Amino acid sequence: MSKQTPIRRTTVPQIAARKGGEPIVSLTSYHAHTAAIVDKYADFILVGDSLGMVMHGMESTLGVSLDLMIMHGKAVVRGTQKALIVVDMPFGTYEESPSVAFRNAARIMKETGCGAVKLEGGARMADTIRFLTERGIPVMAHIGLTPQSSNVMGGFKTQGRDEDDWPAHEADAKAVTEAGAFAIVLEGMVEPLAARITKQVAVPTIGIGASAECDGQILVLEDMLGLNEWTPKFVKVYGDLGPAIDRAVSQYAEEVKDRTFPGEDEVYR
Repeated sequence: MSKQTPIRRTTVPQIAARKGGEPIVSLTSYHAHTAAIVDKYADFILVGDSLGMVMHGMESTLGVSLDLMIMHGKAVVRGTQKALIVVDMPFGTYEESPSVAFRNAARIMKETGCGAVKLEGGARMADTIRFLTERGIPVMAHIGLTPQSSNVMGGFKTQGRDEDDWPAHEADAKAVTEAGAFAIVLEGMVEPLAARITKQVAVPTIGIGASAECDGQILVLEDMLGLNEWTPKFVKVYGDLGPAIDRAVSQYAEEVKDRTFPGEDEVYR
């Protein structure tokens, strides 16, 4: 009897090695069921703090707790076999000091079984990224539009529209790369700047509202499936699940009211 080859998870070095190669596929996921579907196609899955808005109805990501991220991270890890799982560090869990960041990142990795964490911020977070990576915690960086800093930025504004701002973004990318980040998310960034940064850094860039020239792309799963009434300009809607779910629930409600459900096929005799 032949033994089935065990499925091995994608590793951080494998993602890092994809710089300039086959584009990296990624989506968010927050629970085991959707993670199992995404796992068949994605190189890495991000358990993003966007779950605060998508799953819990929050107005922003700022109210997301460490415990909430760990709970959803566990579910995604349980539902997957192949993809690298990256878990967002929520607001307030890493900014205070590198040692605080390490304590919280270590807890995320130990309790979820994920393969890496992601944190927002460029040059200002370089020391923290270096502190974590030197102690065995792989870090994915996130620059450009950083949702956790939306109050400082004055909202969710596209970054890089003024070319005078480009050097600061380029410096951020260089700083997190030199600090040891294995990949960088470029969010809400004008296309030519994102393409320029991708050529400048030695690690993969993952675009979301950035450039097709990035080394990979990520979207929020619920956005690309059409589950939200409004989506950002950079989202291409690949599914029509929102209206489909609405139709299904409406039909169910009608059949319950007119007593055609359950029918002969759904009851025990």
